[in-house]
Amino acid sequence: MTAGSTRAAPGAPTLPTPPATGISHLRLLGRDVPWWVAILGVYVASRVLTTMLMLSLYVASTIGGWESADERSSPGFFGFSSIWDGWYYSRIAQVGYPADLPTDGAGNVEQNPWAFLPLYPLLVRALMTVTGLPFPVAAVTLAVLAGAGAALVLYRVVAVRAGGLSGLWATAFFCFGPLSFVLQLAYAESLFFLLMFAALLAMITRRYAAIIPFGVAAAFTKPGELAIPLALGIVFLVRIVRARRGGEVFRRSERLSMIIAGVVTAAAGLAWPFIAQAVTGSPGAYVETELSWWTGFIGRVAFVPLTPWFLFTWRYASFAGAMLVIAAILGYIWLLRRPTVKALGTEIIAYAASYALYLFAVFLPQQSLFRLLIPLAPLAGARGLTHSPRARTIVLVVGIVLQPVALILLWFIGYP
Repeated sequence: MTAGSTRAAPGAPTLPTPPATGISHLRLLGRDVPWWVAILGVYVASRVLTTMLMLSLYVASTIGGWESADERSSPGFFGFSSIWDGWYYSRIAQVGYPADLPTDGAGNVEQNPWAFLPLYPLLVRALMTVTGLPFPVAAVTLAVLAGAGAALVLYRVVAVRAGGLSGLWATAFFCFGPLSFVLQLAYAESLFFLLMFAALLAMITRRYAAIIPFGVAAAFTKPGELAIPLALGIVFLVRIVRARRGGEVFRRSERLSMIIAGVVTAAAGLAWPFIAQAVTGSPGAYVETELSWWTGFIGRVAFVPLTPWFLFTWRYASFAGAMLVIAAILGYIWLLRRPTVKALGTEIIAYAASYALYLFAVFLPQQSLFRLLIPLAPLAGARGLTHSPRARTIVLVVGIVLQPVALILLWFIGYP
């Protein structure tokens, strides 16, 4: 069996087999085809599967009269695909952001659209204007197209460092994962993945100026973009150390490009709270809005960075919960130090560490955590996973099997 073989267990999904050399072509149905053809084939297959699962659930719930956990859901299959966050994006696309924050009787800020960033709903609004499509159809269409772009860029991110086989399987895990249905919901996720992976690819290929448009766009798509300037700062320091040791050339022009890209993307990542305050006239408008989603889990609290995970786990498991957080941190550090993971390169490791630090610093770990981990998909390109036929088959099959479970849980019990 060649280095590019992808033999799977009987009954497991069959994926294209990359040749042992190069990353520009993959083997599909016995023929070498351009890499983008194969990756789009994987993506389309994954969307067909997920659509069948979602459509089956939609039909069963309609016939059975099941009530969605979101009472604001719209009729029809596209309405079924536009619940939860999609409702807020619909409001933003059609009427914009409120000038006054809604509050309860005690004066506490309630959930409102300021928690959601504007680029995705603005693009949906543009698509609605050009095509005349209603929001649910336009929003799902944009999400699916952005998801295809994210899959293509993810392949390149992994393949340029770990080869075509690793790039292919990392993309397959991304497309067929348990929560991959977010790639076709009226959510900003798929657009965010595309922009973050594109910024990371520009970092890997040292086109530092190209990071700016992708990073700035990501900063106004979903929270988490600050991982890009932080990762860029880490790479900058690593390259300085290597240059001083004589290990590589670090030109002045590259240093300047990295500094400019880091400053601009960091400023973009910090801008939204100031915009929310300026429009509403309410100091802390964005933070207070975000905290309104925490009340159902831990009540009203003040925001202190690096404490949310401990607040949550202590609330439900006391000392054992705090120890669980520490164990998770140590486990993640161990993972990033594994030889096959480190082989993905400084940029991917810096990005993975930075994004995880962001989640730990500001996010309350509830059910949304699982979809917020998807930007870490480049780590799935580690050769220890992608070059083990048994391991990659297990991961792929488990991802497919868990999709209907996640759909049922998140549509009719919780929220995705």
